[in-house]
Amino acid sequence: MTDAELLQRARSDPAAFRTLYDRYAAAVHGYHLRRTGSPDAALDLTAETFAQAWTARARFRDDRDGSAAPWLFGIARHVLAASVRRGRLERRACERLGVLEALDRAPSAVQPEERWLEGLDEALAGLPEAQRDAIRLRVLDDLGYDEVADHLSTTEEAARARVSRGLTSLRSQLADAPEAHR
Repeated sequence: MTDAELLQRARSDPAAFRTLYDRYAAAVHGYHLRRTGSPDAALDLTAETFAQAWTARARFRDDRDGSAAPWLFGIARHVLAASVRRGRLERRACERLGVLEALDRAPSAVQPEERWLEGLDEALAGLPEAQRDAIRLRVLDDLGYDEVADHLSTTEEAARARVSRGLTSLRSQLADAPEAHR
């Protein structure tokens, strides 16, 4: 079953979302662990990423031939940036998902650090302006694709393409970044 099919099914069947979670949890956790260097923070950020994905599952649009990876990693980047902006990790996700009970631990006391975002600004700056603007509106401002299209005076399909291409470029740039920026 593709990720898109799982997300469609997850609207009425939580077990389908669990399958999607099982596919991507390690990769999302790895992303957060590389960015933060903190196992506890990475667990909390991963929980928040999937809590937001669960909440937004009905809004998922299949732009990548059935893959939810760009969508999930866009959420992960947004969660990381939002945590740093707020200066604290999100606890609601852990509570909503019952992660703390399953892990038999309290939320981490780790405070987000600006260094977690090192390399993101440079990577964003290296994108074409149209992609950069689309990503900021979609991922950071959490606008729907229709709103992104309105802001950019383009079609929804073009907005989706800009976000998708930009996230693909960012993922590639950040994967190639020196370890100090992870």
